[in-house]
Amino acid sequence: MTRLYPSMAFTNIKNNRKTYIPYMLSCIVTIALYYIVCSLGHNESINELWGGNIIQSYMGMGQVIVSIFALIFLFYINSFLVKRRIGEFGLYNILGMEKGHICRIMALETLFTFALVMVLGLGSGILLDRLVYLVVLNILGASIPLGFYVSWFAICKAFALFGVIFFLIFLNSLRQIYKAKPVDLLKSDNVGEREPKVKWVLAILGLICLFTGYFIAVVTENPVAAITLFFAAVILVIVGTYLLFTAGSIALLKILKKKKGYYYKTNHFISVSGMMYRMKRNAVGLANICVLSTMVLVMVSCTLSMYLGVDDSIDKRYPGQMNITALAEDPLIDEAVAVLDQSLANEGLEKKNEISYRDISFSAVYEESTDEFVTEQSRYEGMDAIAMYNKLSVLVFVPLEDYNEAMDTHRTLEAADDVLVYSNRAPLESDDINVLGKSFQVAETLDEFVPSGNAAANITNSHFIVVKDMSVMYELLAKQTEAYGEHASYMEFVYMTDVAGDPEETEEALIRAYEKASAQLDSGVFDEFSGFLECRPLEAEGFLQDFSGLFFIGIFLGLLFIMATVLIMYYKQITEGYEDKKRFEILQNVGMSHREVRKSIGSQILVVFFLPLVTAGIHVAFAFPFLYRIMMLMNLFNLGLFAVCTIGCFLVFAAFYTIVYLATAKLYYGIVKK
Repeated sequence: MTRLYPSMAFTNIKNNRKTYIPYMLSCIVTIALYYIVCSLGHNESINELWGGNIIQSYMGMGQVIVSIFALIFLFYINSFLVKRRIGEFGLYNILGMEKGHICRIMALETLFTFALVMVLGLGSGILLDRLVYLVVLNILGASIPLGFYVSWFAICKAFALFGVIFFLIFLNSLRQIYKAKPVDLLKSDNVGEREPKVKWVLAILGLICLFTGYFIAVVTENPVAAITLFFAAVILVIVGTYLLFTAGSIALLKILKKKKGYYYKTNHFISVSGMMYRMKRNAVGLANICVLSTMVLVMVSCTLSMYLGVDDSIDKRYPGQMNITALAEDPLIDEAVAVLDQSLANEGLEKKNEISYRDISFSAVYEESTDEFVTEQSRYEGMDAIAMYNKLSVLVFVPLEDYNEAMDTHRTLEAADDVLVYSNRAPLESDDINVLGKSFQVAETLDEFVPSGNAAANITNSHFIVVKDMSVMYELLAKQTEAYGEHASYMEFVYMTDVAGDPEETEEALIRAYEKASAQLDSGVFDEFSGFLECRPLEAEGFLQDFSGLFFIGIFLGLLFIMATVLIMYYKQITEGYEDKKRFEILQNVGMSHREVRKSIGSQILVVFFLPLVTAGIHVAFAFPFLYRIMMLMNLFNLGLFAVCTIGCFLVFAAFYTIVYLATAKLYYGIVKK
């Protein structure tokens, strides 16, 4: 008997290879991906590179996501295997094998599978890790080192994680075997199903959850509120999706069944009744496909948009190629600008687009009922955090003379309380501004404003307010200092300039000029200087690394979720093929032709499989304005780019989805016709 168990375990795996091989492949891919994220997350060579810590932080997040995904996904896929083999276990039991013997065989099958997938998974991961490592080095602009890196720490973590997962899967299989009676196991494939009942409460609850999530996504205009409500909306949509697929679909089919004029027609009768039982069995799987498809579309389209739009984000965060920010009252400002001018001249660079202005900026909570920007902390201490973030704004005041000079305009303001207003994200709805006990009248809403890197860096909405003269600025500065005390802002001087010539050709000279100017501003007479100098090409590296890291992890996880979608579709086709085989024969026996039966069942499968894709498309369409507002926090204001990326990702994914469907449908018909 000792030799019998390994032989039977190996034979069982061989005989069930149509279901075991895809399962093993999914395990191998998941293990390989987990090894790669662990290896990159603990590779000291990456950590030593400029921006490498950003990549590694994303890899740490990726480890958590892949771990959770692996647990849920492998459990789900294994359930298909166990379901297909319940009758086989029952036969063993009837022929004299005790459940303990069956458990031994299951243990050996699990052990053989675990050993094989770990060897192949880690081997694939080690080989692919080198390729991914080279991609990361290319993103960070680092040189390619010699040698081959193997992370023993990642190998140990992979063995520990997947060892636990396989052990839990084995325990779950034992639970199903011990729970059922031998006769029930043997007849499990032949047990008839009752017509599903309508769970109206769950169906209605699903609609409420789904439309509440949609409502939040559509009506939330403030980007800060969008990011705080994002997870609430996502959870509502996911719950609504599962409830509608499980209960809502049955309710809809029941309604169609009650329409006698529609139901009692040959095609409709077979389709509606067949779809009802399909949705009962497959609702959770279809909901999984829908949720995974939505995650892929959202993740890839957002990260791709940020990656392609990084230049726009950099330009908004650093409006000038050289930027100086200092206290407006600092006596060394002119000397600091002169140092920068001399450094640029020494490198043969000529200035252009030179801009300077003074501003005062501070945060306030907008109270709609009084059109007032509240600065007193005591008045909003008890306010809900989400509500406060939704109303929080940064007010930036600029004198008219500075605005006209910077923008090369000749605007005028008649009264001392007249202002010009520009909003960078959400518009200011009121024509009155009440702040710090002072009232202003909006004379005009502007379409453009002086570039502000500080406002672009701030995730809250910003209102830029042009006041009549410096006397108003000093009055606001005094009131703001009194209101905020030690937390008060100062009046700042902002200076920015570009240099003539092609940015790529002048970049090295610009960086040299920055280094020389910085060295002077950090020593000597400038020890008391309150300002700092920024160089866009140098600062842009951080943006590129951050956005590239997001894009990398987005594509990485997107591939993982696509694999899960493909595997779920594959196993659904196999399961439905074996279940429809007898239905196929019965329908032919009652007089339907082979062509009619195939057309009827084929239409049902087509509807069932493309329903998740259509639903995912609807989810993404409703989420689009919500996601765009979140993208605005990353300084991505290019709506056209985001729309093209989202539509493009959906079309590519739909084409891929169709190819997978056609391939798995061929497998389904092969099973049915046997």
